[in-house]
Amino acid sequence: MHRVNLFQAAMLRWRALYPYNAVHVIEIPGALDRVRLRALIRDHLQGLGLTGLIVDPRRQSYEWTGGEAAIDLRSVEPVENARATLREAIERELNAAFPAMGRVEPFRFFVVEQGGAFHLGLAYDHFIAGGDSIVALLQGIVARYAEPRATQTSALQPYGPSYARLLGSQAAGAIVRGLPALVRMAMSSRRSIRLRYAAPHDGYNAFLLNRIERDDRARLEAGADAWGVTTHDLLIAILITSVAPLAQARRRRNEIAIASIVNIRRDLGAQARDALAPCLASFRVSRRMDDNASLRDVALAVYAQTNAIKRGKRYLQTLLALGLAGLEWGFMSLPQRHRFFPKHFPVCAGTTPLNVDALWRERGGGELAGYVRGVSTGPLAPMVLSFTMVDGIINVGMSFRTTVFERGAAEGVAAAMLRLIRTL
Repeated sequence: MHRVNLFQAAMLRWRALYPYNAVHVIEIPGALDRVRLRALIRDHLQGLGLTGLIVDPRRQSYEWTGGEAAIDLRSVEPVENARATLREAIERELNAAFPAMGRVEPFRFFVVEQGGAFHLGLAYDHFIAGGDSIVALLQGIVARYAEPRATQTSALQPYGPSYARLLGSQAAGAIVRGLPALVRMAMSSRRSIRLRYAAPHDGYNAFLLNRIERDDRARLEAGADAWGVTTHDLLIAILITSVAPLAQARRRRNEIAIASIVNIRRDLGAQARDALAPCLASFRVSRRMDDNASLRDVALAVYAQTNAIKRGKRYLQTLLALGLAGLEWGFMSLPQRHRFFPKHFPVCAGTTPLNVDALWRERGGGELAGYVRGVSTGPLAPMVLSFTMVDGIINVGMSFRTTVFERGAAEGVAAAMLRLIRTL
């Protein structure tokens, strides 16, 4: 059995509370040949050794034992339009739990037919794969579907490297130097606004699917360049400003905090490049609520924090925090586990960016017709925005806990974000 890394261990704890899944959907030109598609998916997974998964959460370990893949390729009946169909399908998959332990089929596939093309969806148990490695997995399937004679081309490896070397030696200096930042993050958490969870045990994720069109993306990127910040920094600033009306400041708690996922494959070395396993960390930024602050002010404040985090690799401190939380986890009751992160690490939302165009080109892929995704919120953030850069646009999947946000409120956040982009 292979031990999970620190972030995977946290995911295993989270999925014991409620489903912690992710869903990717890619558009494939041409008619659907269901029999051939199911067969090549089976062959592809078997060729990569991604079958016969055994999960042991108690020992925080898992193993791919091989054998024939049981492929469930479900058809999704269209509703009013393609986007609404995908939204409903993704929401359904986000809330459908995978078996907690024993022999597990961690992949569920579905198709949506649409005229001369179709969408192939993949829902997966998030602890076994990162978003970037799922892009590589789907790229291999698409290549073989387009060229029936193609053979296995993907170099994906079932397991990922341990974080032990990264945390123990390679980045030890950065971790020690960043300890004061960890203390400051803890102090910031005491000032951060806690959103109200009407029922902390209710993990249901609703889902919205929006898009930032080419003109708006160009406006967003031009605005970021003009202010000397990254596009992701500006998106975080826009999210802070848009979610602010839903956050109620109190005397001691007057900061809006946003968490974001970081891909650390480069920190882990060459052996991590082709690993299916997620190689992730996270960081957190916060901004005091200020009705007089301009969007530029907020963006520059976000950039100042993210730039320091990246330069000092302070996202590694979050891994230490997750490890410490794991040590405490075993001593908590179930209600305490549900309340732990909202109480001690409060954030209003989280982000997970993924440049699918760049990943696709890096592995020699052709043109992409469309790609959308959604990620479970888990116990860490009551709202998560998946920014997927593809074909000149940004698809935005917004998952949100219905025990915190009403659908109308979440739609209001999405609309406010688009309005702010169009004012740049």
